[in-house]
Amino acid sequence: MNSISFTQIVAVASFAMLAAAGAKAESYEGVQPAVSAKSRAEVNVEAARTASAPDQNVVRGSRGAETMAVSTERARIVAEAVRAAAAPDQNVSASSRVNSQVISTMQNPVDARAAAANAKSSRL
Repeated sequence: MNSISFTQIVAVASFAMLAAAGAKAESYEGVQPAVSAKSRAEVNVEAARTASAPDQNVVRGSRGAETMAVSTERARIVAEAVRAAAAPDQNVSASSRVNSQVISTMQNPVDARAAAANAKSSRL
């Protein structure tokens, strides 16, 4: 009963080889060092200033309307909105009907009024 068989020797040898191969792990280099353009004192000053700011925990938009940069004149935006609202095919798309294509043949009323005003002013 105490005799060791050939298969047991092979099994023990294979486990020993696996253990030796598994011992080759990568070395841990640690966390990468922090790279910052600010010194610790500058960060502390900024943190203190931010922490003492008024209304810092108020939800965005609860202080009223936010300011925004205006890139187009108000009159131009209003004119574009009026023209789009008066468009004869504003609510029609190519998928409105089966196998149809939308081809706008009607003149926009805003364009018609502008053309009439230009023609009237050129006659004067």
